Amino acid sequence: MTERPNGRRPTLEDVARRAGVSKSTVSRVINREPRVREEVARRTRKAIAELGYVPNQAARSLVTRRNNAVAVVVTEPQNRLFVDPYFDCLLRGIRQELVHQGAQPVLLFIEEPDDYPRVGNFLGGGHVDGALLFSLRADDPLPAMVEQTGLPAIFGGRPVSGSGHRGHSYTYVDADNRGGAREAVRYLVSQGRRHIATITGPLNQASAIDRLDGYRDVLLDSPPQLIAEGDFTLQGGAAAMAQLLDRCPDLDAVFIASDLMASGALKLLRERGRSVPEDVAVVGFDDLTPIAEATDPPLTTVHQDIEGMGRLMAQLLFNRTPERPAPGDAGHPLSRVVTPTRLVVRESA
Repeated sequence: MTERPNGRRPTLEDVARRAGVSKSTVSRVINREPRVREEVARRTRKAIAELGYVPNQAARSLVTRRNNAVAVVVTEPQNRLFVDPYFDCLLRGIRQELVHQGAQPVLLFIEEPDDYPRVGNFLGGGHVDGALLFSLRADDPLPAMVEQTGLPAIFGGRPVSGSGHRGHSYTYVDADNRGGAREAVRYLVSQGRRHIATITGPLNQASAIDRLDGYRDVLLDSPPQLIAEGDFTLQGGAAAMAQLLDRCPDLDAVFIASDLMASGALKLLRERGRSVPEDVAVVGFDDLTPIAEATDPPLTTVHQDIEGMGRLMAQLLFNRTPERPAPGDAGHPLSRVVTPTRLVVRESA
């Protein structure tokens, strides 16, 4: 009789635990490799039979290149994806590595709640060998859906704490959002600025939360009226900047959580007759060259290697096989790669 741990589908880890061997040994037994002693192989096969374990074909396909395709899942409107240079850089890095691996990206969008079942069915249908996912919000059901399919997956950005992320294991790639924000705000303080505001991204996304936390690390007593929530768009940056000026006419600096929002804020400041950086110093986040070098004045901003993070996500995905499990899979519920950031000083601050 088979035994299913807690009624769930048994995993490679369950078999390894039952047999008293490593996951790589279980994988070698499943793949009938000769490098396993017969007594160990027999014990492992017995554990497989007792648990009713079925090998994860989706994970094994990354070894065999069964589909030569990887899903790239974006929780954003399509129109934003193609106007925001951030996504262009990220997708460029992903595509470069997938081409190197001989795979093609399959781009999937989630814009409405009804999109989740459609995307979930596609991911579970054996069409792709793995998934890269980014722009997730708090309590997003997608991580749990992906885990249920058994599909190898890498996340772009730290998953936000919430019921949609509780009890699951993730590997993710992110920038040092909090550290970069701290460096930006410390720079503004060093320039003698005394009334420093911030425009955040949507606070249901981890990157926006971390950048706000970095601002607060430096300005512990900053009043709420100096904080405005934006949406990572040009229009959102302009609207948030208007709110801040209406609330705090004497502000003399603003740290903005994305270059695109900073571009909108600079436009609004010009319309309100504020000189940058003389009246208001502005610092962004991303260092997107098409924006940062084209604004008037050129934008001081926090650099993150967006294209490099895209490449790294794809590289890590192709390391997530039974033979080469991702770091942290055994005994660590969350493994991560956090890339460094640095401040790039131009003329806006």
